[in-house]
Parts: sequence; C-alpha cells; structure tokens
Amino acid sequence: MLILASASPRRQELLRLIADDFAVMPADVDEHDTGNTTPEAIPELLAVRKAQAIAVTHPDNTVIGCDTGVFIDGVMLGKPTDTEDALRMLKMLSGRTHKVITGCAVVKGRHIERFSQTTEVTFYPMSERELRAYIATGEPMDKAGAYGIQGKGALLVKEICGDYFNVVGLPVAALYRVLSPILKKSTV
Repeated sequence: MLILASASPRRQELLRLIADDFAVMPADVDEHDTGNTTPEAIPELLAVRKAQAIAVTHPDNTVIGCDTGVFIDGVMLGKPTDTEDALRMLKMLSGRTHKVITGCAVVKGRHIERFSQTTEVTFYPMSERELRAYIATGEPMDKAGAYGIQGKGALLVKEICGDYFNVVGLPVAALYRVLSPILKKSTV
C-alpha cells in the first residue's frame, strides 16, 4: 500500500495523478528542530522525518513524505502566524523572485529515496491595499510564504521557472519517476 504522510488536500489531489489507491496518514513531527541544516535543505530533511515517522509503524508499505518551503534572501518563510505576518511576507515577495523548494522522501522499510525540486516564482509589484485584499480572503493563512498559487494567489504571480506543481506542494513528474518502479506502473 502507498501512504501519503500529509493532510494537504492539494498533495492528495496531485498524488492521484500518479496513483489511484493510497492512504493518508499525516505525520506529526517537530518542524522546528532542524539542527544546523542550511535553510534550503530543510524541506528535504522534514520530508524524510515525516515519511520515517509513518514508516516505523507501517514498514511493509511505501510512505511518501513532503515539505515545501518558500525562500527569499536565504530565509525560509513558513506559514504566517497572523494577518500582519502574512502582510510582512507578501511585502518581501512583492515585485521580486523567490524560490519554492519541495523536499520529497519515499520510504519503504529501511530504503529511503529523497530529492528536492526547486521552482523560481516572480511576483508582480503589489500595493499594500492589494496585499491586504488578498489576505482578507483567508487563503494565505495556511500556506508557506503566505500564498497559494493554485488559488487567488495566482493573481500575484508574474512568472515561474520550473515545475508549477512543485509550487503547489508536490513535484508530480519527479515523484512519478521515483515511484514508477515501486508501483510497476509504466504508462502515463
């Protein structure tokens, strides 16, 4: 059985492009204790932790862990704590290019395959009024970097360089290539 160690409805929807049948078992791991890991390596580290947390109790299953981070000026932007924090993040991103990195881990027993995918996203310059209107939708509050490209956050985006699905939270094509041999699925 395939297990997704994430409660994200977006990841579940995207994983259905790869596999029809999988279980969802969100992992509860400490996302703050990352030691002296470089910021851009954190998503992959957390993806491994999430997958391993579920694999411990399901060693015969294939477990997928994921974590997505938004990075600007070498700093990782997490989920906003409140509307002012969301505004602070969106102001940092306004009119600039940032990186979205999704770390993935596929664990079965003691075998771990891990990788990260990076996509560059450029925002249009936005006024504070426009940013506050977006924040008022509530959409930014549970998203890394305070925006969701698959929702109204798309209105902020001028261009992307890389995998769109990576920005949503699951690099579908890269993950498919890792899972294909496991699922013995050779057709798209």
